[in-house]
Amino acid sequence: MDVGHVAWIVTLLVLIAILAFDVLVIGRKPHEPSTRECVIAISLYISGALAFAGFVGLRWGARFSGEFIAGWITEYSLSIDNLFIFIIIMARMRVPRQLQQYALMVGIMLALVFRGVFIAAGAAAIEAFAWVFFIFGVFLLYTALGLFREYFNQDRTQEVRDNLMMRWVRKKFTIADEFHGKKLRISLDGHKVMTPMFFVIIALGSTDLLFAFDSIPAIYGLTQEPYLVFTANVFALMGLRQLYFLIGGLLKRLRYLSVGLSVVLAFIGVKLILHALHHYGFLAWEVPLVVSLVVIIATLLVTTIASLMATSWMDSNEIHPDRGEGKD
Repeated sequence: MDVGHVAWIVTLLVLIAILAFDVLVIGRKPHEPSTRECVIAISLYISGALAFAGFVGLRWGARFSGEFIAGWITEYSLSIDNLFIFIIIMARMRVPRQLQQYALMVGIMLALVFRGVFIAAGAAAIEAFAWVFFIFGVFLLYTALGLFREYFNQDRTQEVRDNLMMRWVRKKFTIADEFHGKKLRISLDGHKVMTPMFFVIIALGSTDLLFAFDSIPAIYGLTQEPYLVFTANVFALMGLRQLYFLIGGLLKRLRYLSVGLSVVLAFIGVKLILHALHHYGFLAWEVPLVVSLVVIIATLLVTTIASLMATSWMDSNEIHPDRGEGKD
């Protein structure tokens, strides 16, 4: 896939324009977005991703379009699972509802920068050392096992602890007790102190940085094109803020999401190992892209449907606890 400088420059300019619109227009006045606003924004971002897939198909061929779609769906699904952690962080830090959109917006912008660095580093490692696919594959299998075990952890709030960056910020800066709108720094008793908003943004950005350790190897298992890896991550993060408000309550109903994601990551992990074996001549074939697409889409569909059916059945039994029991 030959992506010239012009394509990269245009892509980055479009991204900057979207971020500028987000910051200067939507994020200018902190508020809790309405359901209508969320649905419109998410629909536009999804339509944009599908339109971009069509552009890739016309410009570089159906294979690369399929790789983008597979990567985008995988990254989007991982991002939805990560929203659960964001919800816990917001609740734990008592972020006012009207300020949560701003915190998410800045956190996601930081995530884009961090992921750009990770993508570049991953591309350089793959270019220089093909055996890095073995490392990526084993790491994804380990992550898949962790996600599967997560399903049996009933109290997911135990997972949300201060990471290294958050502990450093707590030690380095004085944090005020109350929020002061979007301000990150204020003067208190003649001293400059950071506001809780500053710490919330650090928490969201650094948490997503940790998520990148899973998502970047996963998408490199579906495509080795840095341009597609980058754009798939960008489109997966776009609309994440609105999705947070739209399906915040629904996330609890997706009880089998971690199980489905563990299957997807395990599949990609095996695919990476097979790819490495093929590269070194131990295998004569690789897993076709169409198989990857079918496995990813089918797994996520089954997971979602099973989750909603199970949750509906449990809710029904709570309302009618005697349903299904025999009568004397």
